[in-house]
Amino acid sequence: MGASLQDKLVVAISSRALFDFEEENRIFESGDPGAYMALQLQRLELPARPGIAFSLIKKLLAFNDAGAQRVAVVILSRNDPVSGMRIFRSGHANQIKLERGVFTQGRPPFRYLRPLGAHLFLSANAEDVREALNAGFPAARVLTESVLAGNNYPDEVRIAFDGDAVLFSDEAEQVFQSQGLDAFQQHELSKATQPLPEGPFKPLLVALHRLQLAGTPAMKIRTALVTARSAPAHERAIRTLMNWRIQVDEAMFLGGLPKGEFLREFEPDFFFDDQTGHVMHAARHVPAGHVAAGIVNR
Repeated sequence: MGASLQDKLVVAISSRALFDFEEENRIFESGDPGAYMALQLQRLELPARPGIAFSLIKKLLAFNDAGAQRVAVVILSRNDPVSGMRIFRSGHANQIKLERGVFTQGRPPFRYLRPLGAHLFLSANAEDVREALNAGFPAARVLTESVLAGNNYPDEVRIAFDGDAVLFSDEAEQVFQSQGLDAFQQHELSKATQPLPEGPFKPLLVALHRLQLAGTPAMKIRTALVTARSAPAHERAIRTLMNWRIQVDEAMFLGGLPKGEFLREFEPDFFFDDQTGHVMHAARHVPAGHVAAGIVNR
C-alpha cells in the first residue's frame, strides 16, 4: 500500500514561515531569481535560523513516535528545487524531520493544498494565503516581524485563536461593523443558544482536538480563545464550542482590551487573528499570523 496522509494532522508551510530567510527574500523580491538561487546554493551548507512558526512545527512533530505518525509537515514554497535542498538541510540541522516538499519556482503553490488534505497553511505571502482561504483551507500570513516563541513550555503546543471570522463565522462581526457595539451585544444575547456558523479555522481546531485526545507523554496541546467579546456576548461563543464538543483550555473575553499583553502571559507558539491591528500588536509579544477572512478584510 502506498503512503497516505489520511488520519494525520497535515500542515503545509512556506520556507519563510519556517526559517529566517528574510535576507535571501529581499534578493528574491528584487526580481533577480538567478541571484537568489545562486545565494541559496552558496549557502547550502549554512543552516537557516529558525523562523516565526518553527516552534509550532517542531512541537507538532513531537507527536510522532515509533508507534504512530500523527502529524505531517510539508514544505509548500514558491522556491525553486535548488533552494529546496537548503530547506531540507536546514530542517535536519535544526532537528526537525522534513520529508515532503513542493517547490513551484515563483508560481502560486496553494493549489497543492487539496491533494495534501491540509489542515493549515502558513506562509509569508499574503496572496497565497488569501487564495488558500478562498479555497476553503485554514491559512494565515505569518508576520515575519513577530518575536519568536518562548521556551517556558517545552512539552506543550500552545495555540491561541481569535473567535469571530477565525474559529467562528463573521456573522456577529458584520452586525458590529454595520450597527455598533450595542447592536452586536443585543444580537448575540438574543442568539445565545444558537451556535455560530463555523469559521475558516474550525477544521484546524477539530484536527487539534483529535490530536489532543491522542496526546503522548512527550507532548500535549493547550489552546486558548482570545477574543474582544465580553459578557453577555461571551455565552454564544462558549455554547458554540460546546455544540462542537470541543473544549479550549483557556478563554479570554477582553471587551476590546489590547490582546498582546494577555498573549504574552499565555506564551503561545502561534496566535491567529483576522484583524490587522490585533495581530500586529500581538506580534510584538508572540508569533502571530493574519487570517484574511471576514468583513474586515473585504
